[in-house]
Amino acid sequence: MSSNFSKNALAGLTTSFALVPECIAFALVAHLNPLTGLYGAFFICTITALFGGRPGMVSGAAGSMAVVIVALVAQHGLQYFLATVVLSGLIMLLFGALRLGKLVTMVPHPVMLGFVNGLAIVIAWSQLQHFKADGAWLQGSALAWMIGLVALTMLVVYLLPRLTKALPPALVAIVGVGVLAAVLHLPVHTLGDMAHIAGGLPVFALPAVPLNLETLRIVLPYALLMAMVGLLETLLTFNLTDEITESRGLPNRECVALGAANVASGLFGGMGGCAMIGQTMINLSSGGRTRVSGAVAGIMVLLFILFLSPLIERIPLAALVGVMFVVAQQTFAWGSLRVLGKVPRHDALLIVAVTAITVATDLATAVLCGIVIAALSFSWRHAREVRSEVAVVDGVKTYTPHGTLFFASIAHFNELFEVATDPQQVVLDCRHLRLADHSAVVAVAALSERYAKAGKALQVRHLSQRCESLLQRSGVMATA
Repeated sequence: MSSNFSKNALAGLTTSFALVPECIAFALVAHLNPLTGLYGAFFICTITALFGGRPGMVSGAAGSMAVVIVALVAQHGLQYFLATVVLSGLIMLLFGALRLGKLVTMVPHPVMLGFVNGLAIVIAWSQLQHFKADGAWLQGSALAWMIGLVALTMLVVYLLPRLTKALPPALVAIVGVGVLAAVLHLPVHTLGDMAHIAGGLPVFALPAVPLNLETLRIVLPYALLMAMVGLLETLLTFNLTDEITESRGLPNRECVALGAANVASGLFGGMGGCAMIGQTMINLSSGGRTRVSGAVAGIMVLLFILFLSPLIERIPLAALVGVMFVVAQQTFAWGSLRVLGKVPRHDALLIVAVTAITVATDLATAVLCGIVIAALSFSWRHAREVRSEVAVVDGVKTYTPHGTLFFASIAHFNELFEVATDPQQVVLDCRHLRLADHSAVVAVAALSERYAKAGKALQVRHLSQRCESLLQRSGVMATA
């Protein structure tokens, strides 16, 4: 029991080192004080770890949510931003309370593959900014030391597990490279070069904004967007964590905990956030499987702010970059490259499309586009599967369609009937036809009208009770 606790605590410590630079960077992207990002990481990481539905998953102040509020901060300032964080948290709480977390099961597997592949590329690409100083690429010895320490970090992470699994390799790499850089006085950039992280305890304060409809008009669109992005990224990371750990979490509980964490963060001056797949992968690969690892990661961020900032600020960025490069490599679904030529063409194109959109835009846009593309592809393929058996007995022609009648298959359904040449009595036998939506009901009603205009009678048989009632209200006579 004690060894399991120690293993998870060390995993949490390792993850906390990776949380700090990411949250500082995301705060700077949103034009906020770095402490705003760190306070957000503390609240969101700790609360979701203790009360969420997916032990082992790490949440924090996320870049995907920081990007969507840049315009809000620029136009209206910090207080409106904090109000937006609180409101987005309430929306997330409502989403979980309504038990909508199961919607993640509607994300197709090719979309998931494209999601993780695109995210791996984004994680690796974002690390390249650390190879610059004042907007220009590093040169000479500075670049050589940076590349050398990144490579050394990656070697330690890859090779240490072959020697011992008692310590998280990422933690050993970060500490080892940090000590090496300090002892040899190497000319490398450190975490302190990004920002100073020393500060006090977060203070409770309601956002200083007018409580009126004008404020709601300003913050509601951003709050909805933040909530949508945060929930989507969290549930996808949740699903990926389920697959890696071969266990099942509670998505609705995670949504409620995430909402509560965002409310608390906003009330204490922190950023909004959601699940962070890079930090989650570090935690899982370091052996973090319980609530202990996430809670330790969050609490350590607060301790860094209060007491340990002089030490943490001396960590070379090269060590953290090396760890994130390994995370990117481990996140990428390399097996998807082998199956591209084996899966159906539309699934292969979907994987590539979601990956490309993720890199070009953001994760939420990519996943939503992927779901839409998958839905349209499904509709197109199933629309062509409607077929019909035809029989003529005693001058009565009977059509027996097979398949699903819905908005996309109506045109093909209408092509099955020969209204002009059919006899006076026609039967539509729906025992093998499923009417999936209102468009299908309208299509059957329109078919009846076509026969009526041609002076012929169409009988509709073997409908479900619900569809029969709808058709009767549409003026179509349905008999069993």
